[in-house]
Formats: sequence, C-alpha cells, structure tokens
Amino acid sequence: MSNQRICRFSSLAATILAALLLSSCGGGGDGGAAMGSVNVRLTDAPSCGYEHVYITVDHVAISSDGNNWTTIPVSSSVTQPIDLLNLTNGVMLTLGEAPLPAGTYQQVRLVLKANNGSAPPFANSLVLTGFPDPIALKTPSAQQSGYKILGPITVQAGTASDLVLDFHACKSIVVAGASGQYLLKPVVRATAQVVSGTISGFALAGSQVSAYAEPAGTLITGTVVPTGSPSAQFNLGSILQTSATPGSSVDVVIVPPPASGQGTIVIQGVPVTASNTTWISPSDGTSYFNAATTTASGINTVSGTVTVAGIPGAANLAANQTVTSSLRTYEIGATTSNSSTGVYSLSLAASGPWLGTYSGAITTTPIPLTQDVATTDAGIYSIVASIVVSDSLTTSASQSANVSAGSVANLNFVLNP
Repeated sequence: MSNQRICRFSSLAATILAALLLSSCGGGGDGGAAMGSVNVRLTDAPSCGYEHVYITVDHVAISSDGNNWTTIPVSSSVTQPIDLLNLTNGVMLTLGEAPLPAGTYQQVRLVLKANNGSAPPFANSLVLTGFPDPIALKTPSAQQSGYKILGPITVQAGTASDLVLDFHACKSIVVAGASGQYLLKPVVRATAQVVSGTISGFALAGSQVSAYAEPAGTLITGTVVPTGSPSAQFNLGSILQTSATPGSSVDVVIVPPPASGQGTIVIQGVPVTASNTTWISPSDGTSYFNAATTTASGINTVSGTVTVAGIPGAANLAANQTVTSSLRTYEIGATTSNSSTGVYSLSLAASGPWLGTYSGAITTTPIPLTQDVATTDAGIYSIVASIVVSDSLTTSASQSANVSAGSVANLNFVLNP
C-alpha cells in the first residue's frame, strides 16, 4: 500500500457517515491511469417523528459514464444495520475502500440489502417516536440498481477530494397511501467538500437547525443539536460554495425543542467560505437563548386526523412558515400521523420568528435579533399533509393554522390517492 492514497465515503449524521476509502496508485492511460482519492460523506438532517432509521448497506458503486461501475464493498468492521439518527453533528462511520482512477464521475449508487421476511429483525426499518416496535422500510430500488446520486464528481490525480452525500431522512421516508407502508425515497444532494464550508454555533440541546439557500429558500441541510447540556455546538457541514458564486450565503433556521418555551430564530445572509467555518454565535459557547436575547414564546399545538381513501391512516405532515419581509418559507416542524387512527399533533411557537442578519465575524455577543411583528407571520403556519401513491405521484393537501392565540384542534385532512 506504499503507493496508495485513501479516499473515504463518510457520513455526518443525523448525519450518517459512510466513509468510502478509495486508494490511489501512480500511472497514466488505460491500465495505468493516474490515481486520486475521494472522501464521500453521507449526512442526515432532522428526523421528524422517527426514533430510529436503520439501513443496511450492501455496497457503494461509482461511475464516470453510467455504464461502467467501480464497486466499493462494505468493510467487515462495519456493524449493520446502521442507525442514521445516531450519526449526528459530525460523527463519521467508515464503510470500505477501493482503488479509483482520477477523472470525472457522473453517478454514485448506494445499494442496500433487502429485508428478509415480514418479521423483525429487518435489514432496513424505522421506529416511530413513542412506539417501540420496528416497522419494515420498503426499499425496492435499493436492492436492484441502488439509489442514484448525480455528479459530476472530480477526482484529481495524487490528491484527496471530499464528496458529501447529504441524506435527508425526514424528506426521504414517505407513507405509501392507504397501505400504511413506509418507503425510502432518498432525497440526497452531492457536494464536493473542497468547494464547501461549515456553519457553526450554539443552541439549546435538541434544537433542529437547518440551512436554506438564498434567495430561493431551498432546504440544503440540517442537524440536531446534541443533548446532554443546556446548550451545545451545532455544525452544518459541507454547504456548497460554488466557483461561480464565491461568498455564497444561506439562511440558518434554529427551531428549539417545544419544552423550552422558545421561538424560532432565523439568521439570514450567513456566508459560506470553502474549507472554513463561519460562526453565527460566539465560539465561547454563548447561545441565542438567554436573557440578553429573549425569544420566549408560548407553544401551542395543531392537531387533527388524516383520512386516506376513506380510512384513518399515516401521512407525512409538515408545518411551514413564511417570513413576509424576505418572501422566504421555512419548514418549522414535521411529523407523521398514526397509521391506525390517523391522529397527528405538531407543537409550534405562537410568536416570532426572531430575525437576525449576519454582518461580520461574531466575537463576544450573538447577532442582534428582532421579533418579526408582521401579522401575517407570527403564529401563522401552512400545514401540509402528503402521501406517495406511486414512484412518480404524490397526493397532498394544505391548510392554514393560526396558533398565535391558542391551539388549533380538528385540522383534519382527507387524501384521496
């Protein structure tokens, strides 16, 4: 191995990390091509109603043309199944290694093992919050050709490049209509870490933190602040800074846990600098949720039932909030309705959100926050219920909910596949 370099498929989880080690050896042309290495990181965002999400990886494959594939087997040291929700805020797990010639690759495939039988233990499964029993996670395409993530991915000769596969469990697990089955339809983005940066800060343990692209407001990535202390560091890693837009910026949305009695914080205009970390709160551990930056809010609920094809059942639900001043919409909460009763409940802040704008390096005090006082924003949410009917068809419905003055009950949805 004296002439080899290592490249890894790793995952930052709520980050799953899958580190794929690709070795290099010198040479040129066919049969002796120059070699490089790529670090591939698989990361997961907030989990929205799931206690565990388990997958069992069979192998990873990578291709330059979509026809010829290099297979990277999983190392025997990897414990399977892997709980994606244990790999959070920068945790990494190495999957395997294989040689890889330098060049441009157009696709990566993540291939999972099939569930054997209708009873646990399952190779791929989930556990709903509040329910102990695992539910089989249906992954039909993953046992065949695998989940495809498009490139391009450039591997340079004699160098190590990082590629991050950002796996969003909340968006990737969907309910399959009246059947009550849970399907894995991965929402994955691929980012070359060499042109990406990290955003870090401190927030209350259990907070959900997400980054949205400006100006479109598209969700990029997210994480959950670790538990164990009143406030803790979060890391939003591998956010793309493209060569065409150096100094790209994002909006960072922090949603504290409902029990904290705190409202949502949105920090807009946070710059992304390749291979660097941008702090949005002092690196000494100062959090936004303290006496100096009061974000206290009543927490109310939106609840109701979901009926699918005339029968109470499971669906994906999301609570979205729009900040009128910037015309951007963010997902504040998500859950699934009960597969037997159709009942759901979302806990949401009655006031806020609190807005701040990044204006330079953060030293001793957090970014000043101002409560959004627009009457069309505070406590106003769009609740969206959806199910998957087929690989290409989703049925959804949305309703507005105002929790500024109290909880909203019987916000019911009827979905007809």
